[in-house]
Amino acid sequence: MTGAAHHSLAALDPAEAQLHHFLRISRHLAGQLDVQSALQAVHEEIKHFLDHDHLDVCLIDGADAFHTSYEVGLGTLWGTQRSQVAVSPVRDILTGRTEAMLSENALKDARYTYPGAFCQPIFEHNLCSRINVAMKVRGEIIGALNFSAQREAAYGARELDYVRHVADTLSPYFYALRAGERARRAAAVEAAARAREEGLRLGALQLTEALEQERQRIGMDLHDQTLADLTRIVRDLEQARGDSLAAAVVPRLQDCIQDLRQIIDTAMPALLELFGFVHAVDIHLERATAGLPGVRTEVRDSSSHAPDRLESTVRIALYRIVQEAVNNAARHAGAGRVEVEISQAPGRGLALEVRDDGRGLPAADTRRGRAGGLNHMQTRASLISARLEIGPRDGHPGTCVRITLPQEMA
Repeated sequence: MTGAAHHSLAALDPAEAQLHHFLRISRHLAGQLDVQSALQAVHEEIKHFLDHDHLDVCLIDGADAFHTSYEVGLGTLWGTQRSQVAVSPVRDILTGRTEAMLSENALKDARYTYPGAFCQPIFEHNLCSRINVAMKVRGEIIGALNFSAQREAAYGARELDYVRHVADTLSPYFYALRAGERARRAAAVEAAARAREEGLRLGALQLTEALEQERQRIGMDLHDQTLADLTRIVRDLEQARGDSLAAAVVPRLQDCIQDLRQIIDTAMPALLELFGFVHAVDIHLERATAGLPGVRTEVRDSSSHAPDRLESTVRIALYRIVQEAVNNAARHAGAGRVEVEISQAPGRGLALEVRDDGRGLPAADTRRGRAGGLNHMQTRASLISARLEIGPRDGHPGTCVRITLPQEMA
């Protein structure tokens, strides 16, 4: 250490001089947003009091098995990669075996150069004299503060005591900065993931819209061509009076025509466009339960026809979810009543509930037949950013399917 450095270090003895020095270090830290910048900011101030060729801070990562080094002065391999604590030259500090290390010649010190140690920078840069002190926050070791000089025996007990004070000053700042860096990285990762998810959702929504259009086109083709052909064949057969084969075939064809009309209505929800969401749902309820004697149905809307003000893609997706929920209630629940309620409280999103008083959801091993429909409902809900909840009714037998749209979409 130079004579000037000795003189400056001696000035640390008076409490006032020491206080001003550490206040200057704190002022250098103010406004720094990351560990590397903060270390660079205090480097020159510290160098006035402790001569060194290399200064680094290694901070333990979230996983205790690794640490990351930040360095100023010489550029070494320590500052280029995340390292394992188990091979660190200061592992005894990072693992809590000791709180400080002082060496006159680290090149010959087995604490730093043990077999397998990541100690190449010590030899490459001739880092003979070393002081290493634990950095702690609330009694927990967060890393190590490390000073090195290229000449031997540069440091002693006085320098070690000084480094302890510096470590105590820097530790809370660096701990907070590191936490901030992690939070920013986590936020960036989450934002990127959300962007990818939103991109996938929009892509899938566009694909679903294209499939819906194709579905409606097929429905129109079935209506204009296939249904017309079948109707004409039935009319021709009905004119063949006395033909026993025709008499047997006509009822079957009429059943096929009725089934085809239902398929067309499902593929091409004209009622939804012509008469609105509530009326279309009411008609679907009637058709789904037509063959179930005694089943009562009801549609209630307290939202002032809010679904009809939605974008076409969102409105059709909601209608498809309600269709599937109604079909499940009609086919599998053994219900005596199926009802749909549409509501929108002030300041809240649009909510639709399909409720039945049937036997409820079956056990997981017996619901395979319904799994496809439930999955389709969940997929459609995800595509329009809606929340789908399926479960038992509160205090009543049966099942409730609830779809909630975010306020900004409703």
